[in-house]
Amino acid sequence: MQNDTDNKRRSLSRTASWIGLFLLALVAMAMVVIPVWIVMPFKAETPEGLQLAYTLKRWSPIVTLIFAVMALVLVWQLWRGARRWWRKTALIIALFFTLLPAWFARQNHFEWMFNPISDIAYAPIGEAGFVDDDDKVLAVEINGEAAAYPIRQMAYHHIVNDVVGGMPITATY
Repeated sequence: MQNDTDNKRRSLSRTASWIGLFLLALVAMAMVVIPVWIVMPFKAETPEGLQLAYTLKRWSPIVTLIFAVMALVLVWQLWRGARRWWRKTALIIALFFTLLPAWFARQNHFEWMFNPISDIAYAPIGEAGFVDDDDKVLAVEINGEAAAYPIRQMAYHHIVNDVVGGMPITATY
């Protein structure tokens, strides 16, 4: 009777550990995927969504690290009882999907999505075939020199460093 109770308790403990491991992986992935999903080029954003994205981005390095350590402990505990190859494979996959967000949370993926324009091409207005007459532009004039940056391109890159009228500027959209 006592042996059956111990086996049931161990079985429930293993089940809880498996569920905990997959929840750790799921939440860790969500912490890095949600900000990427919310803050995308050419996608409408709300103030609430941006607040959520930046909060998750700020907390994800420490939270995903804690989750990765917890996942390592769970995998180590479950590995000893995992006698079949597919259970060990599931443990490795769950651990991977916990370690991957821990690495990704330390990357600046916003910079990957919104990289500054590095090779600026200039053309006189009459030769700028890539700008249509009805395109909106950001325009600046300094010391009698003018420059215009098409919104269509600025919406992707968000920033351009330039020199206009002998003065360095940063145009952003």
